[in-house]
Amino acid sequence: MAISLNPPERLSPVKGIRLATAATGQRYKGRDDLVLVEICEQAHTAALFTTNRFCAAPVAVARSHLAAAQPRYLLINAGNANAGLGKLGLEDARACCAALASESDCLETEVLPFSTGVIGERLDVGKINVHSPRLVRELKEDAWLPAAQAIMTTDTVCKGASRQLQLDGKAVTMTGIAKGAGMIRPDMATMLAFVATDLQIDPAQAVQLVQAGARQSFHCITVDGDTSTNDACVLMATGRSGARYGGLSKPAVARFTEALNSLFLSLAQAMVRDGEGATKYICIHIEQAPSEKTARDIAFTIAHSPLVKTAVFASDPNWGRIVAAAGRAPGAALDMGRLSLSINGLAIIENGQPAPGYTEAAGVQAMCGVELELKLQLGTGDAGARIWTTDLSHDYVRINSEYRS
Repeated sequence: MAISLNPPERLSPVKGIRLATAATGQRYKGRDDLVLVEICEQAHTAALFTTNRFCAAPVAVARSHLAAAQPRYLLINAGNANAGLGKLGLEDARACCAALASESDCLETEVLPFSTGVIGERLDVGKINVHSPRLVRELKEDAWLPAAQAIMTTDTVCKGASRQLQLDGKAVTMTGIAKGAGMIRPDMATMLAFVATDLQIDPAQAVQLVQAGARQSFHCITVDGDTSTNDACVLMATGRSGARYGGLSKPAVARFTEALNSLFLSLAQAMVRDGEGATKYICIHIEQAPSEKTARDIAFTIAHSPLVKTAVFASDPNWGRIVAAAGRAPGAALDMGRLSLSINGLAIIENGQPAPGYTEAAGVQAMCGVELELKLQLGTGDAGARIWTTDLSHDYVRINSEYRS
């Protein structure tokens, strides 16, 4: 069960974006698993992709197509990653793009493919392409929620969010959907995320916004320390609101950027709350570090420690595991005499020593909540970082051992 996470009841349409879904039956029965997103002409799209060198065929094709043209369509399938198949995978991804391009009268390079699911199994191109005519015919603006449901794999809850705001007297909407519950770690750590706004944004600005937004959100989450072969984050700006990012007042720019970043963060945190087998939602908060990099390195080292994650699962305030993980982080020159640790506000260590009055019973009580903040103050600077992660449960092992069964 997802931790304090409910599926969205409704997602706001974005002018210039239409969506449709279909069921291919490749892996899932009785549910849609294929999504088509249509992007209006004159829109600008930016994307980030996985840094995993063993990237999936759709990632390679999408990168190539995005470099050649502004996309008109995104084609997303769930259940099969189309990864690890060499030339065959590339041929299959391109064949899906070509079939859709023929049906929608656009260029093949104007279609970006995305896949998520099992690695190493051949994509059934025929089961995808047979739906192209109906997908194009049934496109509509108000289909974000079905799309969010269709891209799910091991997710237990569909993930989406919308924001609506007034910018210099004009109404601007943004909506995003994402999927991801496991194999999540920066960089990218999104699995798949698709965000659209009807604000006009120039290409270079769109790239800057998606990079900045991801750094504060998708690059700050981890479930299991594994970077997927298929991760991608896409920002689509249609311009249909009549407002232009480059022409906004400074207050309006700040409001839009804040709203966009908050939407990114909402989607990213939803993935952690729905982490595979998760029973605890954990914020690792590093303060008083000499640099942001040091703070992030320490936070991720703690987040990826199986000993820390299993202790949290057991509600065991085994703070030695937390400090030991921090001490082995890359480049972490810790002064133990300055280090302080608290769990959900309960002081555990102060200046390198057990906090006065701390008891094991109090520590257990602090760890029993489903949402935890592990705050580590290094006492060596003014920088900090927040990383969000999960515990490591029996169910995580079960889910991943049965994934291909």
